[in-house]
Amino acid sequence: MPRKVMITCAVTGAIHTPTMSPHLPITPSEIAEAAIGAAQAGAALVHIHARDPVTGAPDQAPEAFAPILGVIKQGCDAVINITTGGSPTMLVEERMKPAVHYAPEVASLNMGTMNFGLYPMVDRFPEFQHPWERPYLEGSRDRIFRNTFADIEAILTACAESGTRFEIECYDIGHLYTLAHFVDRGLVRPPFFVQSVFGILGGIGAHPEDVAHMKRTADRLFGSDYQWSVLGAGKNQLSIAVQSVALGGHVRVGLEDSLWIGPKRLARTNAEQVQKARAMIEALGLEVATPADAREMLALKGGDRVNF
Repeated sequence: MPRKVMITCAVTGAIHTPTMSPHLPITPSEIAEAAIGAAQAGAALVHIHARDPVTGAPDQAPEAFAPILGVIKQGCDAVINITTGGSPTMLVEERMKPAVHYAPEVASLNMGTMNFGLYPMVDRFPEFQHPWERPYLEGSRDRIFRNTFADIEAILTACAESGTRFEIECYDIGHLYTLAHFVDRGLVRPPFFVQSVFGILGGIGAHPEDVAHMKRTADRLFGSDYQWSVLGAGKNQLSIAVQSVALGGHVRVGLEDSLWIGPKRLARTNAEQVQKARAMIEALGLEVATPADAREMLALKGGDRVNF
């Protein structure tokens, strides 16, 4: 039987600002529509952030997610993954609230404090649509994205009783060792869903050797107890995805990670990127995983046991 490859689609995120693309989903209806479209194109999981519907600024209030989650659940069977990353400007107490409140099947979880450099993007735009955009990007020059051991433990503990599992986001090799630390303490149990992030300024690079090193290290630490997925930032999206699939892994795409569908061509929808990833997977003789496949691979509790 062909190996099955999970596609995750991160539809809006908190990295890109409205000025950067007219196609970035901003309102609840746009975010929900983007997620459903991605699922119809082949995404087994959809990774969800919320935004202020007027300014497009990241919004981690639980009520901001309410008009998004129910619509997605009614419109498709994809596994809904709620961020606990929020944005680097938020403390963990704010970032974890939606996941704690809604008890999703999956929540994202960052495995380490880091510099998260968005400021090089400022020079690409002579002006911005909203007053918050420039200082948000420029501020990353001197901003730390905080994910301390205490922060990680707080999220793991708060979600323990709900049965929520995690998309473990690892931006560098040390983050894999941090995951191993929490595994040794019994706070994370297999199967682990390790999402390796490549090409963010402040994290590991996007060279093929970086990808191979991340995979080798995860194999050594976790053996057969994990599912490995990757996301490549910006122009690295598809090249990193190809490497992952060739190494036995899964892929993540979406406008959170890259606004592009090709050189100098903005993606008009998240579904476009999913379709491109799907074509690559199927061209290699592999099969795109369904939401049911993803639930089995990741030992998820099921969509009927969430609070939305």
